[in-house]
Amino acid sequence: MQPGSTAHRDPVRVEVRGLTKTFGAVRAVDDLTFTVEPGSVTGFLGPNGAGKTTTMRMVLGLEEPDSGTATFNGAAYATLPAPVRTVGAVLETAFHPARSGRNHLRVYCRAAGLPLSRADETLRQVGLADAGGRRAGGYSLGMRQRLALATALLGDPAVLVLDEPANGLDPEGIQWLRGFIRHLAHDEGRTVLVSSHLLSEMEHTADRVVIVGAGRLVREGSIAELRSGAQGAGTVLVRSPEADRLSAVLTSAGLAATRSEDGLVTVTDTTPAAVGARAFAAQVELHELRAETSGLEALYFRLTAGQEQFAAGPTPTTTEGAAR
Repeated sequence: MQPGSTAHRDPVRVEVRGLTKTFGAVRAVDDLTFTVEPGSVTGFLGPNGAGKTTTMRMVLGLEEPDSGTATFNGAAYATLPAPVRTVGAVLETAFHPARSGRNHLRVYCRAAGLPLSRADETLRQVGLADAGGRRAGGYSLGMRQRLALATALLGDPAVLVLDEPANGLDPEGIQWLRGFIRHLAHDEGRTVLVSSHLLSEMEHTADRVVIVGAGRLVREGSIAELRSGAQGAGTVLVRSPEADRLSAVLTSAGLAATRSEDGLVTVTDTTPAAVGARAFAAQVELHELRAETSGLEALYFRLTAGQEQFAAGPTPTTTEGAAR
């Protein structure tokens, strides 16, 4: 099979079922269940200490769970006949600083029984072809991240498990990584699980997200599904040529309505259906009626509120306050 082809690559589904792991008195992962589908990018999100890295290590057989399973088309990582050809992972950027990027990859090729030519092929894939002969110790943090990604791709795996792959990348590198990851999933049919703290970037990269907090599943699904599930009674934006009358009608009905200069009325703690019903009953003409949608960042903070490992105090508003 040629690297990057899909002719003979079987889709691989990753299933995490009831994973639990305790370190002393700390329950790092608590009965965690989710699925990573082939042909899509799944974002793995959560505050520091939420159990993301521990979960990834259990998925890759690097940590033994107290209970539960993590499988690739039903098989645990340890039982895969050729794991490097099934799963590629980036959990850290370990390398010998005196070894060139190319030789670093060749060491992994020899260990995995892969042709040495894969070193140059993956260097080209990640944009390091011109830097392959340089010592890895002189690489920038972003270049090290690309080298780690090249290492994960050596076996041309069907599954990629990436822990914070955008760390150290500049804006251009992040944009490249977004397109590259989506190409691997959408065009080549691979299964991609990627953790990141760059929430705005995950909104553009991930097809689905798995959000965890305190080791437990908080929410799983597409961003659209999360929006619809998290909204319920929220903020509604409604525009009318009779904004003053509409605002009075809504206020008299006990709704908190705020009138803007451009005919927009903002109504909190309600739904579009409730606002529309009041307007219809009062014969008020509407030109716009919609729920205020939240981006991934807003949804994330709403869903994980109170589950941070380290909670910051209030932000000082003045220099004097900061000094205190």
